[in-house]
Amino acid sequence: MSEGDPTKSPPPADRSRFRDMVRSLKHRNFQLFFSGQLISLVGTWMDTAAEALLVYRLTGSSLLLGTVAFAGQLPISLFSPAGGFVADRFDRRKVVIGTQTASMLLAGTLAFLTLTHRVTVGEIICLAASMGVVNAFDIPTRQAFLVEMVGREDLMNAIALNSSMFQGARVIGPVIAGIVVYKIGEGWCFFGNSVSYIAVIVGLILMRIAPKPAKAGPNAPFIEHIREGFRYARNTGPIWSLLLLIALVSLVAMPYSVLMPVFAEKVLHGTARTYGVLMGSVGVGACIGALTLASRRGVNGLGRLVAIACGCFGASMILFSFSRLYWLSICFLIPMGFSMMTQTASSNTLIQVMVPDRLRGRIMSVYSMMFMGMAPLGALLFGALAQRIGAPHTLALGGFIAIIGAIFFARNLPKIRIQARELIIAQGMAGGEPAQEMTTRIVE
Repeated sequence: MSEGDPTKSPPPADRSRFRDMVRSLKHRNFQLFFSGQLISLVGTWMDTAAEALLVYRLTGSSLLLGTVAFAGQLPISLFSPAGGFVADRFDRRKVVIGTQTASMLLAGTLAFLTLTHRVTVGEIICLAASMGVVNAFDIPTRQAFLVEMVGREDLMNAIALNSSMFQGARVIGPVIAGIVVYKIGEGWCFFGNSVSYIAVIVGLILMRIAPKPAKAGPNAPFIEHIREGFRYARNTGPIWSLLLLIALVSLVAMPYSVLMPVFAEKVLHGTARTYGVLMGSVGVGACIGALTLASRRGVNGLGRLVAIACGCFGASMILFSFSRLYWLSICFLIPMGFSMMTQTASSNTLIQVMVPDRLRGRIMSVYSMMFMGMAPLGALLFGALAQRIGAPHTLALGGFIAIIGAIFFARNLPKIRIQARELIIAQGMAGGEPAQEMTTRIVE
C-alpha cells in the first residue's frame, strides 16, 4: 500500500496520545519496577495513614503527630549524602533490593507489635527513625536507577509515570487504610505493607541490568565525593534555585498531611474513613498532575510551570484551611494535589536532565535532603503551631509563605534560563528532539 493511499487510516489520536503517555513501559525492566512498586506503594500509603491514625488514637496530640513525622524524615537529612555516594559507587539494583528488604522487616516489626497490643508511641518513633535511615539510601538510589531502566530518551516519561504510580497509590492506600482501621484495626495495615514489599523485591531480582563500573573515583576520600555533589548543586544556578524552592515548600507546605487527622476529626467532625477520603483526594489531584506531565514529550516551559504550580499549591492550602464543609474541602484538596505533584515532578525532571550521570546519585541525594529532609522540621513546626494557633491557621500560614516563594522563583527565572539550556544541551537529554530547539523555552 502506497504512503499516500487514502484507505490507510491513521492511528486514532487518543491511542497515540496514550502510547506516548506510557512509552517508558516498553522497557521490560521498567515494567517490572512499575508493577512491583505499585503494589508496594499501596502498602506504604496504608502504613502511613494507619500510623497517623494510631498515634492520634493513642495520644490525641497533634504535636506527637508532628514528632513521629519528624523522627521518620530527619534521618534523610543526615544520611542522604551517604546514600548518594552509595548510589554512585555500587550496583543500584542491589542497593534497592537491600533497602526494600530492610523496609519489609521494619514494617513487619510494627505489625507484630500492634497486633499483639504491645506498641507504644516510643516504639513507633524508633521504627519511624529506622525507616528514615533506610529511605536515606533508598530514595536517591531509586531516583538515579531510573535512567538505567529506560535510558535517557524516556527518562522524563519514566519520572512522570513513577510519580503517577506514587500518587495513584496515595489515592488507594489511605482509602483502604481508613476502611481496614475502621473494621479490624491499624495492625493489619502494617502487615499488608510488609507483605507488599515482596512484589517489588521479586521485580528487582527478575531485572536484567548490565553491570556498570563504579562512577566515583576510588582514590578520593569519601567526604570529598560528598562535597563534590554539594559543590555542583550549589554552584549550578538553575539546580540550586529549584532545590531552594523545593526546600521551602517541604518546610511550609508538605507537612499538611501531619494535620490531616486533626482536620478529619476536629474540623470536619469525621472518622478514620473521612481521613482516608481526604488523603485520597490529594492523591487524585496528584495522579492527574503526574499523568498530565507524562503526556509531555519535552521539558520546554517546565520552569514557568514550577512557579505557577507552587503558587497554586499555596492558594489551595489557604482555601482548604478555611473550609468547614466536607465536600468543599475535597474540592480544594484535588487542585492542591495536582499543583503539588506538578511542581515536585517538574523540578525532579529538570534537575535530572541537567545533571551529569557521574553525579546523579549525589545530586539526587541533595534533592532528597531538600524534599524529604526539610519536611521533618516542617512537621514539628506544624505540630507545635497547631497546638498554639490551631490547624486551620497553621495551614493558611504555610500556604501564604509558599506563594511568596513562587513569586521569588518566578522573578529569578530570567537569570537562570541561559545556563539551564546549556546544561541540558551538554547532557544530551533532548529526548529525541533537536536539543537547541527543545531548550529554547525550557524556563520561560
